[in-house]
Amino acid sequence: MANIYLLPIQCYSKKTHQRRSAETCPVLVLVPRHSCQSCDSGETRVFTIASIRTLSLDVNVGLQLARWEKTNNISLVIDHHQREELLAKFKEAIKIPTVSSETGGNTSALLQFGQFLRKAFPTVFSSSLVQHEMVADYSHLFYVRGSHPDLVPYMLLAHIDVVPANESDGWEAPPFSAKEINGFIYGRGTIDDKNSLMAILQALEYLLLKGYAPRRGFYIGFGHDEEIRGFSGAMNIVRVLKQRNVQLSFVLDEGLAVMDGIISGLEGPAALIGLSEKGSANVKLSVSTAPGHSSIPPKESSIGILAGAVKRLEDNPMPRLFGLGPERTTFEHLAHKFSLPLKFVMSNFWLFSSVLSRVLERKPDMNAFVRTTTAVTIFNGGVKMNVIPSYAEAYVNLRIHSTQTLQEVMDLIEATVGDPRVKVELVDGFDPLPVSSADERSFGFQIIKKTVLDLFPTVTVAPGICIGNTDSRHFKDLSKDIYRFSPNWFKPGDVQRFHGINERISKKNYEEMIQFYFNLIQNCDTRKLPEPHSSVHEL
Repeated sequence: MANIYLLPIQCYSKKTHQRRSAETCPVLVLVPRHSCQSCDSGETRVFTIASIRTLSLDVNVGLQLARWEKTNNISLVIDHHQREELLAKFKEAIKIPTVSSETGGNTSALLQFGQFLRKAFPTVFSSSLVQHEMVADYSHLFYVRGSHPDLVPYMLLAHIDVVPANESDGWEAPPFSAKEINGFIYGRGTIDDKNSLMAILQALEYLLLKGYAPRRGFYIGFGHDEEIRGFSGAMNIVRVLKQRNVQLSFVLDEGLAVMDGIISGLEGPAALIGLSEKGSANVKLSVSTAPGHSSIPPKESSIGILAGAVKRLEDNPMPRLFGLGPERTTFEHLAHKFSLPLKFVMSNFWLFSSVLSRVLERKPDMNAFVRTTTAVTIFNGGVKMNVIPSYAEAYVNLRIHSTQTLQEVMDLIEATVGDPRVKVELVDGFDPLPVSSADERSFGFQIIKKTVLDLFPTVTVAPGICIGNTDSRHFKDLSKDIYRFSPNWFKPGDVQRFHGINERISKKNYEEMIQFYFNLIQNCDTRKLPEPHSSVHEL
């Protein structure tokens, strides 16, 4: 590789072999140091290997070509009356302000929501197949008994609570009105996460009404405090299941979605199934000095010392780790849906990952996949305009890349701050979550993938990673395979609606979500996966 340049495609002149401006160039290509006639055999071999891989790599083949076990799945056809009824129920759920904030949750709204669920889904709550119990007063745990107890159960998760919302922030409709505008239902919780919750119960209600009895038993868990870390809801659900020695085949929670037009250069929509979540850390930086009068200031104040430490953290980001974690699998699964030359790059991470990371880090949304991110979120110092403060503090939130640990990140912060006057303290944090399986023998991943493709045949399915955190992280002792996906259909601008203004879902997409869970529950009755037919690349 010593005789090869990696240059942006737009920046390379065939005539002069000279570099042009690379500021906005997103694509790179192999360029021989000399003319093509002088390329040695080593360079030719590298290019040949990369070209063959580009033309042949399709990690999506596998089970799509295999013969799946035959099941007598019930079909779902929703008539006009049912459509009006399911939408009315969903709107009623959105209107209940089950808000969680750092000061706690709206307990009266949580109780109201529990009463609403019993009224909205009478068959679920009365079926002899379904066991329901309240956990930690406001969370819900269901068990749907299967006819084949030898089949390991799975679990579906969602959460009841939502983040605060104020109409004055610029909402087109009041955030708890569930107002319908141009085929969309607006309101807090429409995509995070009452849509999943309501779709799961609506699907189960329809299945039970049609006489369905599952072969594989399964659990459903709805936590009431996910937005404030799930320490009461999800963690107590886990405690109950551990007491009963429950082990799960897989867990499916919210997380990633169907991305349509969001991934630049990708042909068609992609359904990304989260295999892991980044870790998290909240770190406190503080400086204590002698107080004084502003008329005789010291050379450095507590605020100045702390500001210098914060500036060093921002000027020296965490190391690039792109291609060493699950994000590599994501782009390899999507590679065949890019056009050349991007297809060449995405198919050959072994060759391009380090250079590609330098391009991706330029955009904040892509930089989150490249490294552990550092965000200064709070800075406090000073109490009076003419007093030199004796104390200043700042809080930093970090989202930890899958290949790093919390301790490694803390060590890097200490080294970067590099000032004994600055006290560095870990407020709270946890390591990145384990990476779930996504190969052709991964039952949970392949069942979810099949369900997505049955519903959306034109979509490309790929593994992904969540840069945020969900309740599912508390379930890691119950299953080695935890997936984060719901069939929300996102177009440009929709991702910003998470915890933002004008959160909404189309009526069509909500109905698709019901269909997804209706099919998923039945597909999970599959006893075992078919034998795959795939080719494997060594690079």
